[in-house]
Amino acid sequence: MGDVVSSHLDESRREMITARTRGVMKEFSDVYEQQYPVALFNSVRFEIEGGGGTQSQLLHRKDPLAGRSIFSGSLFQYLEENRKWRNRFVSVPNSYIISLYDSKAAHERGLHPKVSINCAGYKALTSMEEYMELINSSLPDTKGKAGSNPFIKCATQFPLILWHPYARHHYFCVMTEKEQKKWHAVLQDCIRHSNNGLPEDCTVQTPAFTDAVRLYRQAKGHYGTWDMMCGTPTQILANLVMETLDPELKNTIGPRLKGKIQQRQRNWMLISDAVYRQVLSQTSGQYQALVEACEAQRAPLDARLRTDMDQIITSKEHVSSKIRALVLPKAEQLLRNNVQPYINSILDALMEPTSRGFSEVRDVFFRELVEISKNSINGGGKEKLGDHMERLSMLAFHPVKMQSCYEKVEQLNLEGLQQRFSVSSTSVFVNRAQILMGEQMDNAVYTFEQILNQSLEAKGESDLCKTIQRCQDRVLKKYDYDSSTVRKKFFREALLQIIIPYMLQHLSPSCSPELPRFKELIFEDFSRFLLVENVFEEVVLQSVTKDIMMAVKEAAVQRRHNLYRDSIILSNSDPNLNLLGETSPVDWTTKFGGDEPEGSFCGGMAEGGSGKKRRQVVSMIQLDGVPLPYESCLEVPGVELIPEEDTDVSDGKKEDLGKDEEPLPPEPRSPDSVDEIRDLINPVVEVVLPVSKENQSDVANGMKPVTGTITMEDGVQEQITHVTTMVDDVPRKSPQDKMSPQTILQQLVGSKKQEAEKEHQEEAAIKNAIEEIEIAVQEDDRERIAEVAKSDLESSPPPAKDSSSHLNGEEKIIDPVDVEVILA
Repeated sequence: MGDVVSSHLDESRREMITARTRGVMKEFSDVYEQQYPVALFNSVRFEIEGGGGTQSQLLHRKDPLAGRSIFSGSLFQYLEENRKWRNRFVSVPNSYIISLYDSKAAHERGLHPKVSINCAGYKALTSMEEYMELINSSLPDTKGKAGSNPFIKCATQFPLILWHPYARHHYFCVMTEKEQKKWHAVLQDCIRHSNNGLPEDCTVQTPAFTDAVRLYRQAKGHYGTWDMMCGTPTQILANLVMETLDPELKNTIGPRLKGKIQQRQRNWMLISDAVYRQVLSQTSGQYQALVEACEAQRAPLDARLRTDMDQIITSKEHVSSKIRALVLPKAEQLLRNNVQPYINSILDALMEPTSRGFSEVRDVFFRELVEISKNSINGGGKEKLGDHMERLSMLAFHPVKMQSCYEKVEQLNLEGLQQRFSVSSTSVFVNRAQILMGEQMDNAVYTFEQILNQSLEAKGESDLCKTIQRCQDRVLKKYDYDSSTVRKKFFREALLQIIIPYMLQHLSPSCSPELPRFKELIFEDFSRFLLVENVFEEVVLQSVTKDIMMAVKEAAVQRRHNLYRDSIILSNSDPNLNLLGETSPVDWTTKFGGDEPEGSFCGGMAEGGSGKKRRQVVSMIQLDGVPLPYESCLEVPGVELIPEEDTDVSDGKKEDLGKDEEPLPPEPRSPDSVDEIRDLINPVVEVVLPVSKENQSDVANGMKPVTGTITMEDGVQEQITHVTTMVDDVPRKSPQDKMSPQTILQQLVGSKKQEAEKEHQEEAAIKNAIEEIEIAVQEDDRERIAEVAKSDLESSPPPAKDSSSHLNGEEKIIDPVDVEVILA
């Protein structure tokens, strides 16, 4: 392999790559140095003037993954060096960089990983067919035939491949399809967070960098979204260099590659990875030097801005008015003819899958809370509650639990609009929506934790179920409002990302030549903070913003989109909640005194020397039902905080509760209406039959309490909180002898009817006997009186027995007094 790389990447070609990288970085640096003072001006102006934004209803957790790993497990990795498969232990910390070790013991000893993978820019594939389609298009004139053999033979039929357009590819495989789906969700989660973009808290460096990259690409004729705008600034710059360098290398090196198609593809991958690593190393050092040079000038620039801010703003408004007079007529015509007819279509394409995804987040969160409520109803202790809350706290970071939410957004498709507006791919919008969904889930979970903790401290643990439900209702209302606000902001930003590059591409040829003359209107002292190119883009942005805002506002009125109207404001609806956000996260394990079982944590971190261990790993990927020597994903007991597969008998009911139609957002209410009736769930009565003390041996033999559901009839729509049916005297000989709740209620209704009929018959008989006796008395017929009295005595029913019925040929005695039904 080294011979192939060295033969095609000799010293002269490496020098050419270095020179080309230096040239791209020089052009980028010039643009970045211009954009840095502009970004500083915008940051200081925002700081001075302030910017109103919609107040979030949910609390935000600052560092939810502090001291935790995301997931760990084992799988098979393909080694390029010897072309063999080896078992590897995988650990992913909260940085989402995948680390591979020889074994779990090596990881626990703190050894360096064999391989570390930053997933920015990668794609996770689950079939060799998908992979070969991408490989066949990597080199010109090397496309293999359909069904051609790949150059890698997978050890199993369940591969997992990380593909990158420039960097090294990584090959894994697992033993089962179920395992493959879990690991695919894990890899996608790593890619999603690695592609999340630059930190927003860097209010100067981040906008300066993004604007510089965008303007650099626009100068090269590349408008619209860019799939490789992901990862760290160094990675983005390496992708920027490779965007122009890669086609050139393909044309020069590709024809010189020898061998069969598979071998040529393999060799090109090795060469491309070597080039990418060289470019990445250069961009890292040069970008660091660029940032340091700009930061050194920040203090004097900041001082000048704060001194002359009013004059700079006045000068900018003057220049903007002049540029607006030139650009606005052309922009309005372009907007009216080529953009406005498509805004609603783009918005609908964005809203449908995004709204389904946020609705699924709500359902997943609701189902988790239902499980906690069931635990409290069925007598779960404090340790059980602490365990459930510990699982809930990491719900947003569990890749398998959140996968159903993310899949909804992956259906986003702009169809023909994608070509019209030069949108290369929808992955940028899908990734952003998924990140927002995860943030909203964590905000909802964190808010619920704080509210529940406050309620338990104030009211104690009495009537825990109602306390949980009240907290749940408060959080769901806030989630509905916040998710609506977040989605509307996302729709506006997505529309701007699609429309603005299209308008700039069509307006720049006619407007750009006239922009230099407006530089004369800017004072020289302010020329670093005011650039006519940026003012031109702001004018174009303002021309389309009104139409975009109106389109989103009209969509909010349509109930099918599940959005709040802009006129609805929930600010200060819960003023005491913001105070909770200043408190530290709740440690539920310590609060409820539940000691962790042995082996339940990874890494061996003790909690303050108290002897109680805190779980660190959010999720474990494990394989069930396969003998240990052949497992590719080894099980570590007790580490899996959130179950990935539900196996209890309550699954069916849990799914029923989550299968309602998409809920419409409830109208906001004031704090005094918190205790009002909750939204209707399914009109279902749950029946639980606890086992009597006499039959506890049945439980030991594997029998479980009888559970079931009965649908209410006659259109009755009542909210059901809990129904308990106790039948302690029912003999249970075997699981087949257990009576279903439907049978029990039917027997009760039948017994009541029989009693009513008997009472009616007795009353009629007594009435007839009294009439006959009265007639006999009037006629003074003593013989008739004696005869009627004797017949009445003989026909009277025997003493009443308990209501009974027959089931499977045996008599089951049911005492109606022992049946208690509570409807709330």
